[in-house]
This record gives sequence, structure tokens and C-alpha cells, in this order.
Amino acid sequence: MIQMSGNNVLSSPQVYLTGISYDTAPLSIREGLSIPKSRIQNALEGLSRYVNSGVILATCNRTEVYVIGDGRHSPVAPIQEFFCEWSGFSQEQLAPHLHTAQGHDAVRHLTETAAGLRSMIVGEWEIQGQVRQAFHIAEQAGMVDPLLRKLFQHAIRIGRRVRDETDISKNALSVSSVAVKLAVGAVGDVHSCRVVLIGAGQAGKLVARAFSQRGVSEISIVSRSLQGAEELAASLGGKAVELSRLRDEMESADVVISCTGAPHVVVDCDLVRNVMHARPSRPLVIVDIAVPRDVDPGVKQIDGVYLYDIDDFTQLSKTHRKTREREIARAMRVIDDEMTVFSEQWHALSVKPVVDALMQKAEDIRKRQLQLTLKKLPPLSEEELASIEAMTKSIVYKILHSPVECLKSNGHNDGAMVETVKELFKIDVKASL
Repeated sequence: MIQMSGNNVLSSPQVYLTGISYDTAPLSIREGLSIPKSRIQNALEGLSRYVNSGVILATCNRTEVYVIGDGRHSPVAPIQEFFCEWSGFSQEQLAPHLHTAQGHDAVRHLTETAAGLRSMIVGEWEIQGQVRQAFHIAEQAGMVDPLLRKLFQHAIRIGRRVRDETDISKNALSVSSVAVKLAVGAVGDVHSCRVVLIGAGQAGKLVARAFSQRGVSEISIVSRSLQGAEELAASLGGKAVELSRLRDEMESADVVISCTGAPHVVVDCDLVRNVMHARPSRPLVIVDIAVPRDVDPGVKQIDGVYLYDIDDFTQLSKTHRKTREREIARAMRVIDDEMTVFSEQWHALSVKPVVDALMQKAEDIRKRQLQLTLKKLPPLSEEELASIEAMTKSIVYKILHSPVECLKSNGHNDGAMVETVKELFKIDVKASL
């Protein structure tokens, strides 16, 4: 197993995970540590000051960092420092909400995440693409080493296999579809309902289509980018509205759903008070699925307003998970099988730098000693030189064959064998990891 246990100090490469998610941190912490797509490059640059390589997985419900450590020096503390620098939170504020894992547990966590098993809405499709994108962006930033590449390729592949071989994602919900279910549950019949959607990004598109399929009476799409709003509105028979007209649209709306991805509040208390003053006898349902939040939480205190944020999805997500219990069990069996295979591949890959360094050192010694010997001998023919070359290579290979095979088979078990080989032959492979 690629796992560290107890207080053993290991030297074999280990996967480390540090982060927060919807089941460990409240929304107020998650939004402070959120990393929008537009700033992920900046975040990776910041992370590079603390670790040599790493992948940041940032979604509306999680912010996690995956790195490879040498098994002797845990990178968890440096990653926590990065989180504090990014969010402005202190260690004391973040510590109760951080989850960490290493070795086998960290690998399994990422694999289950890519398969949609750790999502708030189990089986949702978006997470697999988010894992893939996080990996590619980190790779483009030069933050991915061979072991991280192996880890993420494994997780992405198994995520696909789980969806191919189980019904975990069949008719699966998404955050956007749950937002629509929540709104529909609050207003009842949607056929005479007027909906205002703030944001025309991917989440906004899913919301708009879900409402359209339910036969909503009218939908207005409000966006800072009028072109994006017009394209979405045209595909659904809705209307595009400039952000400056948001108040007018809200005054006649039954439901407002916001998902802009903006780093600041879009709908504040003053705006909603003015809206409700113009429509005192009509309630207004607002669903905020953005992280950070688009809607000031204080809006919930305004009479006639029913505000829901992403943490209010909990009950619906629990109900959905219960209907997927059989498929979750099937998915777990697929992951169990794959973890065994991955462990073997990881062990071979993790000891490869030591094996390569050992073979290279032996080859350097062979060449040096052969040259010294040849200088003392009379001139030899090309055939004789080739024979001596082949003989010395064969000697080195046969001497090292058993130790190398033993290292490949057992070098990962507790790290002691790897350390012994490095010490005996005075080889340094830090740069290779």
C-alpha cells in the first residue's frame, strides 16, 4: 500500500492532500478560500513558493491541493501557509475545517472525487471535467511531476470507468438542477412563473435549460456580458437584459437565481429592499449557487424574501444519495480493484529514480575503470574492444540484477530498503522526485 502509518518515517514518495470541502467547512470559509478559474494561474504561482509541484482542485464545493512528498518531510504545513496567504484567514480559523490525507487514503480520495462519489450531488458529471482541467492547468504551469501525472491520469481514467460500468451518473442531478428543484418547490407551479437568471456562464446555462424544460412562463438572463446573455436567451426563447436593469427585472420576478462567479456581492440588501418596496404583497424566492456568494446573506432578513444558498441543498443531496446507494457500492468495488493495480504501478514508478541512479552510477564506474585498464594494454582490435565492452556490461548487469529486482519488488514497503541502497552506493535522487 502507498501509505504511511503511525509515526514511521518513510522515504518513498507519498501523495499528500490538504483542503476543505462542503462536508468539512461552512460556506463562509469555502468562499474565503475559493479560487475562481480566472485566478487559478495566480494561485499556482503562489503555491510554487511553498512546494515544487502541486495541483489545485478548486470547485464551488472544495478547494484541495495535491502534492508529492518524499515521505520524510510533510508538505501539509507549507500548504496550510499557502491557504492562509491566499484567503487572509489565520491558521486558527482554517485548522478546524481542513482535511488532510496521505498515501493510499489521498489517492483513494481523489479517485472517488473524480468518480463523483464525494460530490454534494453524488454522481454529478461536472467534477470529472474539473479534475481534468485542474491537472492540465497545473501541467501547463510546470507544476506537475511524473508521479502527480500518474496520479491524476489514474483518477480521471477510473472516473470514466465508474460511469461506464455503473449507473452512478444516470439521470444524475447537478448543483444547477438542484437549484431549480429548490426554487420550484418554493413557488409551486412554474408555468406562470417569471424567472430572472443572473449569470450566463456554464452554471447559468444549465439552470436556464432546466427551467425551460419545466415550461417556465418567462426567463430573463442578466449578465455583465450582454452578448453571452443574448446567445443563451436566443437558444431558449428568453430575453437578454443588461446588468444595469437588474432591479427592474427583479421587481416583476417570482424567482431569482444567481450564479455569476463574481468575487463580490452582486445582489445587496439595499437592492432587495427597494425591489420589495415596489412589490410589497408578492414574495420573492432567491437561490444563490455562487461561491463566493452573489447575494448578501442579510437579504434573508427582509420580509417576503426566501433566500437559499448552496448549503441549503443538503437535504436534497442526501435524498439523492440514498437513491444511489446500490450504484455507490458498485462504484466502490471498481475502485477497490483499480487501487490494487495502481499501487503496483506506483511502487514501480516511485523506486525507478533510485534504480536509474544506481544503474547509472555502476555504468559510470564501469566506463572509468575500463578506460584505465585499456591504457595499460597493447592496442586492441575493434572486435576485441567490443568483446571487453560487452563482458564488462554483462558483469555489471549480473551483479546488480538481483538487488534491482528486489528493490522493485520490495523497495516501497517501508522505505528502509530504498534508504539503504542510497546510503550504500552514495546516490542522491532528490532531483528525480
